[in-house]
Amino acid sequence: MHDQFNTPPDASHLLIAGRADGSSEKLTTGRMLPSRYRRRQSYHSSYGKRSQGDVSSRNFFSPHDYDSVHEYNLREYTQILGERACEQPHQSVGFWDPKMSKVRKHVLTLWVRTIAILMVFVFAVLSMYWAVFYNVRDNLRNLEVHVVDFDSQVAPYDNVTAIVGPVMTSLTRLIHSSSLHQSLGYRIIPPAEYSYSPIAVRRAVYNWDAWAAIIINPNATSMLLDAVTSGDASYDPTGAVQYIIQTARQESTTYNYILPQLQILTSRFMSQFGAAWTQMLLTDVSRFAPLIMAEASAAVNPGVIPLQIDLRPFEPSTATPSVTIGLIYLIIVAFFSFSFFLPIHNKYVQPQGHPPLRFWHLIIWRWVATAVLYLFISLTYSLVSLAFGVPFWRPPGSATEVAINATAYGRGSFLVYWIVNFLGMLALGVACENAAMVLGQPWTALWLIFWVITNVSTSFYPIELAPAFFRWGYAWPLHHVVQASRQIIFDLKSEIGLNVGVLLAWAVINTALFPLCCYFMRWRTEHQQREALRTRDRYVVHTTEGEREFPKREGDRQPKLGRGFMRGI
Repeated sequence: MHDQFNTPPDASHLLIAGRADGSSEKLTTGRMLPSRYRRRQSYHSSYGKRSQGDVSSRNFFSPHDYDSVHEYNLREYTQILGERACEQPHQSVGFWDPKMSKVRKHVLTLWVRTIAILMVFVFAVLSMYWAVFYNVRDNLRNLEVHVVDFDSQVAPYDNVTAIVGPVMTSLTRLIHSSSLHQSLGYRIIPPAEYSYSPIAVRRAVYNWDAWAAIIINPNATSMLLDAVTSGDASYDPTGAVQYIIQTARQESTTYNYILPQLQILTSRFMSQFGAAWTQMLLTDVSRFAPLIMAEASAAVNPGVIPLQIDLRPFEPSTATPSVTIGLIYLIIVAFFSFSFFLPIHNKYVQPQGHPPLRFWHLIIWRWVATAVLYLFISLTYSLVSLAFGVPFWRPPGSATEVAINATAYGRGSFLVYWIVNFLGMLALGVACENAAMVLGQPWTALWLIFWVITNVSTSFYPIELAPAFFRWGYAWPLHHVVQASRQIIFDLKSEIGLNVGVLLAWAVINTALFPLCCYFMRWRTEHQQREALRTRDRYVVHTTEGEREFPKREGDRQPKLGRGFMRGI
């Protein structure tokens, strides 16, 4: 009797809706039940015109009746088909089966195209990170070092012929004019520009007027001559020349480039000065008695040793994640918060026993909820630094003296640090939210890579050493988070106003784009739903009781869905 069914349909997909006039309809499988098994089933031909999609109105069965009809027909039809209804509707085939040729070609095309896109993207974006270190040696001159010779130029030492200062200035001038171009940017500054005050030079380094400074003290030659003529055994050769640095400004740059170059300078200086000083002592025996010089051996050899003074050492070592790699996790956490919380937020617009929330109310809620999330996540991030010994309670230090573990605002440093991290998450995270809504999956993963690489490249390494292309990095948000964090933790030169201003600008711009991105995501989702409905054999209707499906008859018009990019404003 039932030979007309060549392939038994999957009974789990059967769906029958009743119609008020008692006419019968086809099953969703497209096959007719035998006449004696047909039931009073209906489908309202004008359903597509009903704007509210109310399946429980006067001309329709109630949800209880609908479920009863569905279960009854499903049970009866399963009994008719018997065991054949439990068979699989399709049989799997091999990869090279002729029936797979079309889909195999389509999949391979998509596979090759995706590989090409990823290759181009990886090469383009990762090149930005590699390019930061391109020709670093040639850009070392952008690290300016002030050379200030006070030797015998300040009273009461101005009546002594300078020996130490001229050797240092001539050597740095020679290095700077060298054709190798792989040296620091030595710049000889007249002492008058610093009001003949070595302390003013230290302040200039603290204020980032230079990456380092070389100070030849006013009494450098005078003390040396007095030591060898009087036999002063207490003479300290490190008091004549000073190297002023600030490691906490950028520890990797200081350790990798500045200090090695200063060591080279020290070796060459001691070699040249030692030869000149020895020659002077040997030729003027009447002035420098050998027995007296023997008592001041340090003044004879080496005579002068440059002293390194680090105004702001990079300590403690646990501060490293706070100003480098740890900040990457702020971006990552902010990025993945979109995937964590979007399904939760969408419950407001899914009518499951409640009416849907107005969309613009949802937008406001999402932004406020995201900002509050960033507030607590940034607090947790800040507490990690505090828990591992970053001394946020230490008072600030002097700008011209060595200060270890000094902080910018004393006991208030932690609060300011938390605020900076919160503004950083707001600037970085809302941009991730907007990108996720506009790009969609899987392209948001590429956005994360781009966002991390561009921020890291311009934040963890000095832009002065990078090619000129990277000057845009001064406007990137993570750059200002790093600068502000260093200023707070190490008591460096304060640019907190600029840093906070840039982060607020990013937050305001991304907040202004946030509603547009929300509406764009909804428009794209509804567009995809309309496209899917055109090819399906049934309608999916969202009601207060949940989703309902109704079979689509030939000639029925598709239910009208809301259209318009700005619908709902």
